[in-house]
Amino acid sequence: MSLLKDLTPNERPRERMIEHGASALTPAELLAIVLCSGTRGQSAIELAHHLLDTFGGLRPLLAAELDQLKRVHGLGNAKACQLNAIFALARLGMEEELRRDCLLDQPYKVKAYCRQLLGPLQVEHCVALLLDNQHRLILTQEVSKGTLTQTSIYPRELIKAGLKHHAAAVILAHNHPSGQPEPSPADLDLTQELSQILQMVDIRLLDHLIVAGHQAVSLAERGQL
Repeated sequence: MSLLKDLTPNERPRERMIEHGASALTPAELLAIVLCSGTRGQSAIELAHHLLDTFGGLRPLLAAELDQLKRVHGLGNAKACQLNAIFALARLGMEEELRRDCLLDQPYKVKAYCRQLLGPLQVEHCVALLLDNQHRLILTQEVSKGTLTQTSIYPRELIKAGLKHHAAAVILAHNHPSGQPEPSPADLDLTQELSQILQMVDIRLLDHLIVAGHQAVSLAERGQL
């Protein structure tokens, strides 16, 4: 097993971080610090490069689910859980900042958060940002996974989540893994249907964001809500 301690001082990411800070390290070197060790015949940095290559970059890796990580040769359950926990903490940190600071007079933060959360995903997900009566974030709730349709179960889950957390308003966001952020006719129809359903329980649908990679389209900004 190759350890970080086997590297020369100038090659050791941890020592370089201590001396120069995290900004001086590459994504692979930062991952190597988290991994601590590699596998037989493969250093921690080589394993980190393998992870980045396997998932196609840092953003998809950060969005990887635990089962996907566990399938990577050399990780094992412990390392996969360790990485998954760190990635989850990073997402929760963003959510905490959004919950504390972001009102709807700063929609760019909502878009940035949704791009980070949904942009790298290869399967369609829909999340609901549940807001209080001052339009501050209460929490983010996943309400659907898979292709959105009018027969999907997620409208019921959305209403249940909104009532449970006493939400006054909701912002929906879902991703298009195809990379095209334009809303489909089904997206528009579903948005109108959900807006009407939520009104029945006194919850306002403020926006529906379509995320594709680094792009995010707001139906409210387009007047399509």
